[in-house]
Order: sequence, then structure tokens, then C-alpha cells
Amino acid sequence: MQRFYINGGNQLNGEVKIQSGKNALLPILAGCILVDGIVELVNVPRYTDIDAMIEILEHLGAVVTWNDDNLIIDTRILSSHDVTIESAGKLRASIFTLGSILARMKLAKLAYPGGCNIGLRPIDLHINGMRMLGAKVNEKNGFIYANGSNMNGGDIVLDLPSVGATENIMMAGVLTKGTTRIFNPAKEPEIVDLQNFLNKCGAKISGAGSNLITIEGVKSLAKNIKYEAMPDRIVTGTLLIAGAMCGGKIVLKNVKAEHNQALIAKLAKSACQFDIKDDKIKIYRPARLKSFGEVETLPYPGIPTDLQAPIMALQAISEGTTILIENLFEARFKHVPELIKMGADIKFKGNVCIIRGKEKLYGAEVKACDLRGGAGLVLAGLAAEGYTTIGGIEYIDRGYYKFEEMLRTIGADIRREDC
Repeated sequence: MQRFYINGGNQLNGEVKIQSGKNALLPILAGCILVDGIVELVNVPRYTDIDAMIEILEHLGAVVTWNDDNLIIDTRILSSHDVTIESAGKLRASIFTLGSILARMKLAKLAYPGGCNIGLRPIDLHINGMRMLGAKVNEKNGFIYANGSNMNGGDIVLDLPSVGATENIMMAGVLTKGTTRIFNPAKEPEIVDLQNFLNKCGAKISGAGSNLITIEGVKSLAKNIKYEAMPDRIVTGTLLIAGAMCGGKIVLKNVKAEHNQALIAKLAKSACQFDIKDDKIKIYRPARLKSFGEVETLPYPGIPTDLQAPIMALQAISEGTTILIENLFEARFKHVPELIKMGADIKFKGNVCIIRGKEKLYGAEVKACDLRGGAGLVLAGLAAEGYTTIGGIEYIDRGYYKFEEMLRTIGADIRREDC
């Protein structure tokens, strides 16, 4: 077991290059199952979730190798169509493989997915999507059994704009005969990125990012390609918030500002100033932060739920009172008691938090209970007076690659140590 040890109160100055995003890479890795060839993914950070998805691909028969920061996936020969309990239990994104395994191999057996416990994340939209394409799906004994031998394209209307279900149905439709249309899809940039990747492999998909996605089925994806997934907008947002909390001037390179426009607009009204040019964002904060007033998590292009915990840490030291509403996950306030240990004034009930900003937080011994909550605690520790120790950092490693090294390059006093 390891923990982070932080000496807070330092300004952050310098540059950070943002790597490809975890939430973009995981569905792309699942999409590699559709490719009868070799894919090279460029600039891949070795998140523990990436390692877990690689384990699934290797169990299916893929040959996966690293070449520095590039990942080479050879899926010309697949020998299995099942995802084991051990593999699926490590990450939520294991469910993404359902559509691609069914489309290519016509049979699938998946254990139920794991991942951070941030509330109910039902997979019924994924399963119903497969059924609406003609797959026979049964759930029993902790597994999903599916037969896609009679799948055909069709119209699918999602009850909710689920990111994962949208991506899964897209992948299922790629090698399925006929035309598949997804109404009310999610519009996140990661879905556009998945479309771009699959189309580069020979798929025929259009409409990602809009209210209707259309997939024209093709017989095979056989092109060997090189692809770089979009930069991580959640890591970008986390570092923007870190810069706002700690002061100084930081520059983020290899970013797309439009992916974080809702956050940037909030920060600009709070006290932060920005210089945005091409693929760079410079942020500095010349005055004390002002409360956001009210903020709620929403599907893209709104404030992402994955930035809720970092934003809460930010509001804990912002002048004024903030009402924060979590609309997507009912168990995503586990970091609140830990922030209170650091002196934050937070009260919550249901999906609403009331945060009264204080001039400073104080170092304490706290523990991460999930990925993004852990990131919020790191930011609180960076801005706090004194020393903070954070346990449970294996959660943080799932979505922030060598987080402490990244932060040290811009002036943070943070180190990883064994407990």
C-alpha cells in the first residue's frame, strides 16, 4: 500500500503536456477487437485501468506490446469470446467489450463490470441495445451470455444519453449488416474520438456529437493504423483547478480548450485569467477566488461529474457560498468527510452540497475512496497549510498517470511513499 505525502501552500508554475485520455482510450481499446489487423496507439499513459483493459484483450487472444509510450495491439487472431470475473471486476469499462466481441465473434460471455463504487451504474441500456439489434442476451450466475449470430442494424432510442451505452452500440453496429441509428446518444468528445478511430479503421459512422449517430455496417476492419486519442479533458480540468487553487502560472500543452469550456467559463468569473492559443491554455489567478454560486454536473458540454470533487475542493477555499448539485451519481460525495477533516465547511443531503468557503484548509490524514474524489483530496492538500497524507491512492492511479511526478514538475511538494 502507498500514500501521497504533501507539503501544501506552494504556488504552481511551469508547463505540463497532457497525454491521451483514459475515457477515450478505454472504448478505443475495446474497438480494437473489431480490427482484423494491428493498431498502434500513440502517447498512451499507463493508467492502471489501461493495464486492466489490456489484460482483457490478451485473454481474448490479442497480442499487446509497449514501445515506449506507444501501444501496439494485434487482434488478427482471437481465440476466446469471454471476459472473466477477475478481469471484469477491475474496471467498469469491461462492459465496452460486449458490442465489439458480439459484432466480430457472434458470441460473448462477460462477467459483470467492476470499477469505483460511486453509485448505481446499471448496464441495462447496453444490454437492451444489443437486444434491439437482434442479439439474444441472458443474464445468469453473474455473467452476461449473448449470441449475435442474427444481429441486424436497426433504430435504437436511448432512454438516457449514456456515454458507455452509446459507445457500445456504435461498436456493435460496425460489423453488423444494415444501418444502425442511435437516437438521443451521448455527445461527449470521447464519442467523437471513437468515431474518428473506427472510421480510420474502415468503419462508416457519422453524427457523433449530434442528436443522431448513424452506422453503416461493413464486412471487416482490416486496415493497420496508427492513432492518437484525444487529450485527457479530465486531467486538463483537474490541473486548471489546481492552478486556480494554488496560484502561480501554469501552461497546459496538447489540450483542446473547447472540451473544458464550461469549467473555464466558471473559473474566469471566479478570479482566474486565461491565455488560450492553439493547443495551449495558460492560467493564473491574481486575486482571491470567488464562489461559483451554483454549479451542477451535467452531460457534455456541461460540467462533468468527474470534476465534481476537484471543484468542491476549489469552492472550499473560495469566498462565498456554493450550492453544488451532483446529477449523475448518487454516491459521489464520499470525499466530503475527508475535506471536512481538512477544515472545509460542507453540508450535504442527497445530491446537494452547500459549501461555505474559508480562507484556507489545513493538512490532515485522509483517504481516497474513489478515483476523482482522491484527485480532489490531492488538490486540497496542495492548497492547504501544513502536511497532508492521502491513503487509497491506488484509486487515483486509475486515471492520473504518475500524478505526483506531473505535479512536481510545476512546483508541488508531493511524494509517493509506502505506508
